[in-house]
Amino acid sequence: MFLWIMRIILFLPCMIMHPTRLKGKKNLPKGKAILCCNHVSNWDAILFNLRICQKPRFLAKKELFKGKLKAAFMRGIGAFPIDRQANDISAIKNCMKYLKEGKKLFIFPEGTRLVNEEEILGEIKGGLSLIAIKTQTPIVPIWVKAKPKLFRNSVYYIGKPYELSDFYGKKLDEQTLAEADKIVREKMLEVRENNLPKKKEK
Repeated sequence: MFLWIMRIILFLPCMIMHPTRLKGKKNLPKGKAILCCNHVSNWDAILFNLRICQKPRFLAKKELFKGKLKAAFMRGIGAFPIDRQANDISAIKNCMKYLKEGKKLFIFPEGTRLVNEEEILGEIKGGLSLIAIKTQTPIVPIWVKAKPKLFRNSVYYIGKPYELSDFYGKKLDEQTLAEADKIVREKMLEVRENNLPKKKEK
């Protein structure tokens, strides 16, 4: 209930200040899924969540939960904390729990915002692949066109879901997860490539 109240309070002001469009919503599967998105601002998950009805949960750095009011706000918009400086087992367990309950999980596989604007996509961390394989969950690649700015459209391109099924039942060592991460990266960049403006023929 609190999650819905926060969504209602935030929806109108956010959509006025940061108008947001989702392209490819038909690619969102019913039931559990990992929504895998590049990370350009602190608004990424919030703006996306406000535009869909399925209320995906998402990870946020634990520093954003300092203070009772901030913590209540973050949990109200669907976030739960992760310690980025440590191997946060409890956060991974929470991810798996939500997926086993049939919920959707919004994850930034880079783990942090991309600071260097010359880079297209940062390093993919092994956490997403591990969770997807362990829970046998489909992954939906998403690409944010640009960092949100006031009164400018933010566009999220949603690609077709896929599974890391070739890795099911395998021993998930460092090399195996690196191979899975490579696929995650390729799928994200594929969504970006498919939605770049087409060059005009001379």
